[in-house]
Parts: sequence; structure tokens; C-alpha cells
Amino acid sequence: MRIAFRPQAEVLQSRPRSTPRPSSLRPTTAIAAAPFVTPSDLAWRVIGLLNLYRLLVPLMLLSMQSFSGAGWELAAPRPRLLVSACITYFTAAVLLIIARRLHWSSLRIVALVNATVDAVAIGFILYASGGAASGLGILLVLPVLALSVLAGQRDALLIAAVAALAILVQQVFVGVTSGSAATDYVAAGVFGAAVFLVALATRPVANRLRESEALVRRQEVDLANLAQLSQYIVQHLRESLLVVDAHDRIRLINESAAEILGDDNAYPDALAGEASPRLLYLLESWRQRTGTAAGAVAPPDPTFAAADGARLIRAHFAPLGALNPGPVLIFLEDTSLMEEKVQQSKLAALGRLSASIAHEIRNPVGAMSHASQLLGESPHITGDDLRLTEIIRTNAERVSAIIDNVQRLSRREAARLDRLPLTAWTHEFQQEFCQTMQWPAARLLVSSASSDVEVRVDPDQLRQIVWNLCENALKHAIGDSPDQSLEIRYGRMGGSDRPFLEVADRGSGVSPEHAERIFEPFYSGGRSTGLGLFLARELAQANAATLLYEPRVGGGSVFRLVFADPRRWEIR
Repeated sequence: MRIAFRPQAEVLQSRPRSTPRPSSLRPTTAIAAAPFVTPSDLAWRVIGLLNLYRLLVPLMLLSMQSFSGAGWELAAPRPRLLVSACITYFTAAVLLIIARRLHWSSLRIVALVNATVDAVAIGFILYASGGAASGLGILLVLPVLALSVLAGQRDALLIAAVAALAILVQQVFVGVTSGSAATDYVAAGVFGAAVFLVALATRPVANRLRESEALVRRQEVDLANLAQLSQYIVQHLRESLLVVDAHDRIRLINESAAEILGDDNAYPDALAGEASPRLLYLLESWRQRTGTAAGAVAPPDPTFAAADGARLIRAHFAPLGALNPGPVLIFLEDTSLMEEKVQQSKLAALGRLSASIAHEIRNPVGAMSHASQLLGESPHITGDDLRLTEIIRTNAERVSAIIDNVQRLSRREAARLDRLPLTAWTHEFQQEFCQTMQWPAARLLVSSASSDVEVRVDPDQLRQIVWNLCENALKHAIGDSPDQSLEIRYGRMGGSDRPFLEVADRGSGVSPEHAERIFEPFYSGGRSTGLGLFLARELAQANAATLLYEPRVGGGSVFRLVFADPRRWEIR
């Protein structure tokens, strides 16, 4: 899998709830070799300051011309041309500010356009003021300095040449029209040489600024790439985690944690108490323990129920920083995964046990059962002895059933999940079960609150689970009672909207002391092998489902199979 990184501007502007899965892992950290191919932030800041200079210079000159006094009077031989040049320069500055919104293809064009405007406008101001003798040629030094910082070496010399040419050309026109002295040409030459010296002296500073900006741009892209990579890693971690700030707001949460807490309430910037009040209570208890002396407060059980109500979650807290209260990193551990690992260890042990002793046990048990059958057919056996042979044969069959169940556990294959509509499947199961068990179809009821329930499950393993539950109900709950019936109900749970299927009866139910242990292997209360419900729960977990028991209101038992929602699989 490869991860694609977007440009920094796109990364910073987009704030998705869940980051989409990128497609390539190639960080865009390379910067173009040619400096300032397009106008950068530094270039626009310099040009912005230069535009401010262009706005202030004509205003200052107009003020000095209009409100001239002792020491401030501009002895301009062409006052109307000076006013027009200042107004034109001010207007050009405004237009350049507006033109900043345009899409400029390169910084070179921006620099040359600005240099041309400055040279032409200040050249007219010099001409209107009487040429280089007015001393206003100094106004070109700052534009040449600023634009030389932005331009390359050749362009900096070109900008200086344009400025020097503007000074010399206007001086020629001044000499032609008014016959200026030779010293005025010397002053014009000095100003031209000055702008060249400014352009050359600015070169080292410009190089250093370009290198610094290139480094900053590379670091910005690297930071954007690292931030997106970190977000991708967090979002796709198998562990469920979230970050809560000091004000109990969720700042970061990945997909698995949002699934545990509920996608509707668990998202960035949401209150942790709205997502899970129990989690907020555990967080506050943890903060109190970390802020008091060791052992001052007994730690509570850091577990809570997931949003779907089918899992028990354990929370682990870790502080981020030295502040208390401060940001906290919370790891959410699904305890059902640990239980699944324990169950898998049990299955592995049962598989090894069955492989080693099944054959050795089956042969003696078969011999005992056959011997008791022959002994029962003897004409000389009494009634009491016949009862004893029946006990031998019954217990031999029970031991054989235990061996069969253990071998079924050891041979269990991985689930082949498929989309299965429960409406058609339950009716087919009803017909097959009633025909096989010789049970009246009218006494096996199928009902549903909705007709479009679809699950993702292995059909063979689902049949084995429901068959086991129905057969247990017939043997241990209903029996031969003619007025008892068995119910199969399916639909969607109200809180989490997850599909379920349940088998309900009106039998005597399960006593409270047995209810917590009925899914343990070899625990039966003396009525069966003790492996049927254990096998059913193992098959349910292999299909990402949960098998639960609860007493039925009014008497009886309900075994509910809660499936994983196929719509969540589609989103993933």
C-alpha cells in the first residue's frame, strides 16, 4: 500500500472527520532548483512594503508642493507635470496592489513590471523637478534595493540598468529643454552608479534570503507530510485510541475508537461526556488519583460498555505533558479480544486432547456398549440387571457424544462469511428442523419486526448454532409438553441497530447459579455433555457475532445471537 501526500495548503485547509485512505507513499519534500519560480510569501511581503512606499512618496511630494514653506519648498520648474506624475505614480501603486490578486506566472515578470513602473514614474518626477540637481533621484534606491532582493543576478542588474537609464534619459531631456550644467550630468551619473552599487551589494543578502526561504518551504512541506502520515497511522491503528484535552473535548480519535464510542457522538471537538459518560467518569477518577498521594484513592474498575452494548471495554490513560489537568491519551481495549484468545487456547488444548485420546476412548466405550447390549438380550437376566445394562449403555452413549463434540471443535474450519437474508433462511431452517426432528411446524414459530434483515455469516455454521439451540430447548425446556412452542425471532436491536436472531421458549429456564456458567466447556448441570452451548458460542465468535443468554419475561429462556452489521462492513 502506498500513501499519497497532498500539498501543504490543501492539508491545512481540509479538516475531514476521517482521513481518506491515501494511495501512494512518496513525500513531496523536493523544492525546485530555480529560486522563486512563483511569487512566494516573502516576495509578496516585500512587494507589499514597496507598494506602501509608492503610496507615501507621491503623497509626500504633493504635500510639500501644495503646502510649501520655509525649508520645505520644492522649486519645481514644471509644477503641473510634477502633480500629474505624482498622481499617476499613486494610481499605478493602487493598480499594482489590485493586480496582486491576479495569477502571476513567475516572479520575474512581477519584478520587471514593478521596476518599469518605478523607473518611469520617478523619471517623470525628476524631470518635473528639474533633473538630478533636485536630489530626488534618491527615490529610486529603495525600489532597486527591494526588487534586487527578489530577482536573480541578471535581473537585478537589468533593474538597476532600467533605473539608471531613466535617470540619464530624463537628464538629457532636462538639458535639451533648459540647458542644464555639466554638473547635473555628473549627478545623474552618480545616481546611476549608486543604483548599480545597491543592486550588487544586495546580491549576498538576496542569496541568503532565498536559501532561508527554500529551507523554510522544505520544512513546511516535511511537517505537512509528517502530520498527514501521523494522522494516517493513527487512523489505521488496530488499537483504539483518542486524545482528550484539559476541557474534556476530543481532539483526536481514530476509526476503531469512534466505533466503540458511537460514530454519532465521538468525533473531533466533541465533548467526551457526550460520547461516553462512563468514560468521562473514569477519566476524572484517574486524574484525581494522579493528583493525590499514592494509595489515597482506590482505583475503580476501568471498564464500560461499548455503544453497541455487546462488548466490554477497558480504558487505559496516559498523560501528554506535565500539566494537570492536561491532554490525556486514552487507549480502549476490547476485553472480548482477550477472551477470544483464551477461548482459542482452550480450543487448541481440546484439539490436542481429542487427537490423542479419542481413538483410545472410543474403542473401549464401544466395546462396553456392545457388551451391555448383548447382556440385555440374555434370557436369564433379571429386571434389576436389565436396568443396570441400560445405565451402562446410556453412559457409554454420553461418553461417545462428548468425543464427537470435542472432535467437531478440533476440526472446525474458518468461517466463510457471506451475505444472508434472514427471512428466507429462517423459513428454510423451520422446514428442515421440523421434518428431521418430527416436530409440528405449528409449534416452531418464526417472527420478525422487519423483513429486510441481512447478516454477514457462514450459513453452515449459523445452521449449526441455531440447530443446537433449538435441540437444547426441545430436550431440556419443552420436552413432551403438548402446549409448549418454540419461537425463532429476528430483527434489529433498538440502540445499535445491529441485526439479531434469538431462540425463545417457555420452559423452566436456567437457574441463576447456572446462568453464568452455561457457556463454559463441560459444564452441564448433569443434563448433557456440556459442550453444545460452548460450541455454539465459539462458532458465533468465529462469525464476529455474540451469543447471549437472558431469562425471558414471564418464564423461560432467550438465547440471542447478535450479528455484526453488514452496513458497517460496507462503509469499511
